[in-house]
Amino acid sequence: MAFKKVNENTPFTKAVIKMIKKIPRGKVATYGQIAKISGNSGGSRGVAWILHACSKKYKLPWQRVINSQGKISFHKFTKEYKTQRRLLEKEGIQFSDTGTVSFKKFQWSKKNAPKKKIPASISTMPSKVKPKMFGD
Repeated sequence: MAFKKVNENTPFTKAVIKMIKKIPRGKVATYGQIAKISGNSGGSRGVAWILHACSKKYKLPWQRVINSQGKISFHKFTKEYKTQRRLLEKEGIQFSDTGTVSFKKFQWSKKNAPKKKIPASISTMPSKVKPKMFGD
């Protein structure tokens, strides 16, 4: 069966790649969560397809994306399942006896994602003060 190539230039694909790159070590996100914050709440299968097609090229932390039940989507005894679980455990993710991850403890939230730090001199500047530019 031939696989259709992913169009890497769509806004959805670009957004998915960007969001997956933002998931920090020690956190996980679901396919649906990534789809929703990337602009397509029904696009969880698309997220899986993008991960399949683009993980190596974009060096995506693919292991950090799991299903909505908190489980790895690969069949339990496959090489892929064992690899994903090993990578997640190496990052500090813990699994229950049933193979699930606690979303309460390990789920990434975009709103809690680290933002670029603003230098204190800028962030504390009154809003009506025009910053001095070089050459002024």
